[in-house]
Amino acid sequence: MSPGSGVKMVDRKICFFNSTKAWGGGEKWHFDIAGRLNEKFGNVIVFAGKGSELADRLNASDIPHQIVSVGNLSFLNIFKIIKLIVLFRRNRIDVLIMNLPADLKTAGIAARLAGVRRIIYRRGSAIPVRNSCLNRLLFRHVIDEIIANSKETARTILSENPKLFTAEKIHVVYNGVDWDRFDSLLQTPVYRLQQDKIVLGNAGRLVPQKGQEILIEVAKQLKAKGYSFEILVAGEGKLKESLLQKALEEGVAEQLRFLGFIESMPRFLHSIDIFLLPSHWEGFGYVIAEAMFCEKPVIAFNISSNPEIVSNNKTGFLVEHGDIAAFVGKAEILINDADLRRKMGQRARKSAIERFSIQNTLIEIEKLL
Repeated sequence: MSPGSGVKMVDRKICFFNSTKAWGGGEKWHFDIAGRLNEKFGNVIVFAGKGSELADRLNASDIPHQIVSVGNLSFLNIFKIIKLIVLFRRNRIDVLIMNLPADLKTAGIAARLAGVRRIIYRRGSAIPVRNSCLNRLLFRHVIDEIIANSKETARTILSENPKLFTAEKIHVVYNGVDWDRFDSLLQTPVYRLQQDKIVLGNAGRLVPQKGQEILIEVAKQLKAKGYSFEILVAGEGKLKESLLQKALEEGVAEQLRFLGFIESMPRFLHSIDIFLLPSHWEGFGYVIAEAMFCEKPVIAFNISSNPEIVSNNKTGFLVEHGDIAAFVGKAEILINDADLRRKMGQRARKSAIERFSIQNTLIEIEKLL
């Protein structure tokens, strides 16, 4: 089953395994890639978590799938391991692709015991892998290959232990977006301003990683300087109430509008002029590429994979992590210069189309498989 063995991909049964209930970049990747491989070759099945957004989307699709229940400590439950072994054997799985540490511990071990010939771990977060006994066991004896969604993600896998895994078996495959479908979605803005204001936007889960608390300080400083603007924030999460309260306390509740979950990202992005990403780390920022495709200049911190996506001073601005004054300064430059916004946006769209299309991603995955 190794590359070059003469076995065609159409002859291999590929299982995508993702048990999380939340919807994020990893789940989008599994859904998109599994759907396209199934359409082209068949022989694909997705195992999705019970009650998850991924399961709901699979139920509305023609992608073969099965519902599973896996948690972070499920690898300690021998009955769950045995159940997964039976499922892998019954479905005659040849290749398993996972996305979560919890799935790696449970489904990965079960797949190895079931005789699955190729076990691939897709790493989507640019966070160092802890050099623990369990991780050394998993990376040396369970995983055959790794897909990293950026060069920075690939680098962090081995940053705490260079001997954790064979570097040559880590493959960088950027996330891709179906730009034709993305562009065909309803483009009517999701939000319309009543006055002539500059609109800045952010999209992402409202969790500490995404740094939306920084947007409150950005709004505070821009307001103090007399700018007429609004910041639209798309997304839900556990920090929503605390962010709303802080915006009220800082006197920028009218400038910051939390719109909740937005179904159509194109409609949201067509509502804004500038995209802001204050995340403290990213594996691969899907939403950055989407904003670039919609001709929006991006302001982000120079961390993780951001410099692999945003070309500083060409398609957006990258500032030192945590430097809010510099972040605000770049926002001022773009607010005051409509021509620069337009030129950066045009370059951003060209870059996104050339580098981050779903077709490119699919070609790399087909080569790997």
